[in-house]
Amino acid sequence: MPVLALRARDLGADVSTAALVVALLGVGMLLGSLPAGAVVARIGEPRTLAIAGVVEAVAMLSAAASTSVALLATAAMLSGMSWTAFLIARQGFMIDAVPLSHRARALAALGGSHRVGILIGPLLGAGLIHLYDLRAAFVLAAGLSLVAALMARLMPDLGSEGRAEQGAAGHASVWSVLAAHRATLLTLGLAVVVISASRSVRNGLLPLWAEHIGLSPSDTSLIFALAAAVDIAFFFPGGWLMDHYGRTVVAVPVVLTTAAGCLVLPLATSIWGLAAVVALIALGNGLGSGIVMTLGADAAPAMGRSQFLGGWRLCGDIGNSGGPLLVAAVAVAAPLATASVVIGLLGLAGTAWVGYWTRRADLSRVSRVS
Repeated sequence: MPVLALRARDLGADVSTAALVVALLGVGMLLGSLPAGAVVARIGEPRTLAIAGVVEAVAMLSAAASTSVALLATAAMLSGMSWTAFLIARQGFMIDAVPLSHRARALAALGGSHRVGILIGPLLGAGLIHLYDLRAAFVLAAGLSLVAALMARLMPDLGSEGRAEQGAAGHASVWSVLAAHRATLLTLGLAVVVISASRSVRNGLLPLWAEHIGLSPSDTSLIFALAAAVDIAFFFPGGWLMDHYGRTVVAVPVVLTTAAGCLVLPLATSIWGLAAVVALIALGNGLGSGIVMTLGADAAPAMGRSQFLGGWRLCGDIGNSGGPLLVAAVAVAAPLATASVVIGLLGLAGTAWVGYWTRRADLSRVSRVS
């Protein structure tokens, strides 16, 4: 991920075109969410994971061998599509593999493993780039994707009986499943959009503020390393809290800490002040590890589960893409400090929505279990 824009620049792209190539990862995820849900429903989670790993490897090798920005852009979009298929399939597998009493802890650990990968991957890539060049990072990514595909092929297919039952009854289309559960997607699903947007806001806003107060790129990198460490430290406590006290106790802090961080960001005029804001936001984000997957697992129906999870993933992808766009839109119309406060106020409104609908989901889940 960190070297994709640099690879585009190596191939002759200007800054805006390089940014567009990176954005195509998110576009690929948006385009792939619903089709991936349909694929998982037909062939199962392990096979989807394996195929996604192979497709990702092809995309990364294409990126390494690309001789034009257009080919690199195509590889980026293909990577995004394979990644969203991977997300949906692993979530579905965990629903089958883990009892409800431990679901949140398991999915929080899954989210935590993703955070560990995001921390380790760039370190491995940096070493290879130092020894060779930028293309080595993509070759590494391809190799790791093939390892993931092989591991997936060794997993048991826990959902085969359920798929056989659905096949006998006739596979429901993605749109029919989404229409049947539109009330959930338009309420709790919108809460997921808010949660995902809150998480992605920091990636667009905080580096801009660091530059605004005159921090060097190395100082900014250290602050984000701190955020990654806090994220990892709090993922298991967050899962434990969700399993014992419900999903609301974690979902609300994810949005509330981002809102509070944005509101006080204009006061952070030093590296220590910014580090405190980043740590506050990371604490909520770490506690919320796996919250989107857990809410989706709770809401998913037995029949048409994979199709539903495709729609659920789309909600998350809309939020992930929308957060940075919101930062850009508000920053165009107002100074950065004002934009931060505006985003914080919007976050407070989003916190109320998330709290209301996740609380209702908690009560509904408890009544079903009872």
